[in-house]
Amino acid sequence: MPTRGVIYVHSSPLAVSSHVEWAIARVLGAPVRLEWTPQPVEPSARRAQCSWSGMSGTGGELAAALRQWPMIRFEVTEEPSNGVDGERFMHVPGRGLFHGSTSANGDIVLSEDRLRSLIATSRGYETLAHAMEKALGGPWDAELEPYRHAADGVPMTLLTRVG
Repeated sequence: MPTRGVIYVHSSPLAVSSHVEWAIARVLGAPVRLEWTPQPVEPSARRAQCSWSGMSGTGGELAAALRQWPMIRFEVTEEPSNGVDGERFMHVPGRGLFHGSTSANGDIVLSEDRLRSLIATSRGYETLAHAMEKALGGPWDAELEPYRHAADGVPMTLLTRVG
């Protein structure tokens, strides 16, 4: 099923930027040229964002391609499509990759089984709250938030997957 999403590269060393474009192009099957701008939170880094369209699962392929460079911060979203949940991927250096299913409005959602598991393995309110915060991607969100605000007013590039 066709879907669409957004790639946010919050910070990338300048030397890696062209590799990021090539990785995205490899997944989408078409050349990619992003508009890189300075990242105010990390002056030696660059940032870019683009929307994409493709088949369900493209978001996961994009996240897998981008995580080859552990020093970049990025998010990839994929909107829900007919019969398929949406997805959100976040990567932070030193923390790794987070993946969560998303609702129609973009909220991270936890399945009934996941919630039951968190409750069963928690030894009280504090450990349950910590486990739920991690399951919802809270630590990744907290580290990415300054980079997101630094992006206000940045232009967006549109990309389409071929084939």
